[in-house]
Amino acid sequence: MLLSGIIIVVAFACGGYLAFSKRLGSSARWKATSTPLASIMGSGFLISAPLLAGVAGNYAVFCMAILLVAAYLIGEVMRFNIRHFEPIENDKGTAQEVALLSRVVLAGAYFISVTYYLELLAAFALHIIGIDELEPARWVTTGLLVLIGGVGVWRGLDELERVDKYAVSLNLGMIAALLVGLLIYNIELLTGGQWHLPDIDARIDLHGLRVALGLLIVVQGFETSRYLGESHPAELRISTMRAAQILSSIIYVLFLALTTVLFESDLGADVTAIIEMCRPVAVVLPVLLTVAAIGSQFSAAVADDSGAGGLIEDLTQRKLPARYAYLMIMLVAITLTWETNVNEIIAYASRAFALYYLLQCIVAFLVARKMGRAGVGFAALASICLVVFLFGLPSA
Repeated sequence: MLLSGIIIVVAFACGGYLAFSKRLGSSARWKATSTPLASIMGSGFLISAPLLAGVAGNYAVFCMAILLVAAYLIGEVMRFNIRHFEPIENDKGTAQEVALLSRVVLAGAYFISVTYYLELLAAFALHIIGIDELEPARWVTTGLLVLIGGVGVWRGLDELERVDKYAVSLNLGMIAALLVGLLIYNIELLTGGQWHLPDIDARIDLHGLRVALGLLIVVQGFETSRYLGESHPAELRISTMRAAQILSSIIYVLFLALTTVLFESDLGADVTAIIEMCRPVAVVLPVLLTVAAIGSQFSAAVADDSGAGGLIEDLTQRKLPARYAYLMIMLVAITLTWETNVNEIIAYASRAFALYYLLQCIVAFLVARKMGRAGVGFAALASICLVVFLFGLPSA
C-alpha cells in the first residue's frame, strides 16, 4: 500500500505541475520540447516492453537502444532539413518535389496512426473490464472515429485539442510514477536477494528482426518539430527536438531495464500486457496505466487527425477544406480498423513513417549535395528506412 501511495503522489504531483505550472506554461522552450516529447513517449511507452520482450526476451533493452539510436540519427536528418531546407522550401527543384511527396506520405501515415492510437485506446479500455476480443475493440474504435470525425466536420477539432495539454501532462506524470514504482520494486527485489532475470528465450532470429523493424512507431514523433515553424524559430525547434529525443531515450532505456525482471515467456503480441506485467509492482498501477492510456491515445488521435486534415487542406491549396478531409480520414480509418488488428496497424504505421523518413533523407541528401557535401550519411540512413519500409512485420 505504501508503494501505491507513493506512485499516486508522484503521478499527480508531476502531472499537476506540468499541467498548471505558470512558468512552464509561459516557456516557449518547454512548449517546443513537450510536443515532440509527448509524441515520442505517447503510445510507445505502453507497448514497447511487452512487444520487445516477445521479440528479444532479456535483450529487449538492447533492441530498444538500437531503435533509439536509429531514431536519433533520423532526427539529425530532420534537424538538418529544418536548418538548411526550410529557407529554400518554396524554391523549385528536385528536393522540393521530394519534400512535397513526403508531405503526401506523412498525411497517409497520419491516417494510419489515428487508427493505431484509437485501436490501442480501445484495447486498453476493454482489457480493464475483462474484454480482449477483437470485434468489441473494433466497434469501440469505430465509435471514436465517428465521434472525432463528426466533431471535425461539424465544428473543427479545436475544442477537442484543448484537452491535449492535460492529457499530455497526465501521461508524462504517469510515466514518472511508473518509473519510480519500478525502481523501488527492483531495489526491494535486489536487497531481498530475489532479483534475477526471467528464464525466457532470448534469441533473435530473422523473423524477430523483421518484427523489431516493424516497431519503429514506438520511437516515432520527433518529426513534429519540423512543422512547428509558425510557433517557434528554427534553432529553438532544433535544440528542443534534440533534447526531447535524448530525454525520451534515457527514459525508454531505464524503463526497459527496470521492466525486464517482469518479463514472461508468453507476452508475445499482447499490446496491453504492460497492465498485467506491472500488477505485481503495485495494485494501483493497472488503473492508472489504463486512465493514462485512454487519455494519451485519444489526445494523440485528435492531434494526428487534425495534422492530417491540415496537411490535406494545404496540399490541395484549400480546395478541399479540412472539415471534408476529416470525413475522408474517418472513412479510411474505419476501413483500416475492420481490415487489421492492432499489431498489424503498428507495423503498417511504422512502415508508413519509415517511408516518410526515407523521403526526408533524400531531401537532406539532395540539399547536402547542392551545398558541396557528400551526403553519405543521409544515403545510409535512407537505406535503413527503406529496409524498415520493405521488411517490417507485425508482432502477430
